[in-house]
Amino acid sequence: MTTLPILTKRRLQAEVIGPIYTEMAAELGEEKAKAILDAAIKKAAVAEGQAFAAKAPGGETSMADFIKLFDLWKMSGALELDILKQDDAVFEFNVTRCKYAEMYREMGLGHIGHLMSCNRDGTFVEGYDPKIKLDRAQTIMAGAKCCTFRYRREG
Repeated sequence: MTTLPILTKRRLQAEVIGPIYTEMAAELGEEKAKAILDAAIKKAAVAEGQAFAAKAPGGETSMADFIKLFDLWKMSGALELDILKQDDAVFEFNVTRCKYAEMYREMGLGHIGHLMSCNRDGTFVEGYDPKIKLDRAQTIMAGAKCCTFRYRREG
């Protein structure tokens, strides 16, 4: 079975979401349209995390398995990383190049790219393993030079 790279999946989603968002913003205003998109994407990310958790080896999620899953988001060179630390409780890295951000900007969707991708990062783990928490101080999408991902698994 072929796994579609997440970058490709996000492009296909953006091609549909972009025009819908534009219509929502015209009818409801930017603030309301962004709030709706934010809520919908977060719910989808939690559901996606739950679906991956259901396939976890032995029915148990772990940081090691989460780290393996992360390879899906890196496929096709979508992310360039500096790994700072990874073990059974911690996965810390900086993203130094993000093709997701580049893609959204090229598509004219940079103003909502954070809603379509960045907001998924913390909410995905809520569905996958509620013990894993994300602390991220900055993102490339918001104009920083790197994204600071600090995942920790409690307990």
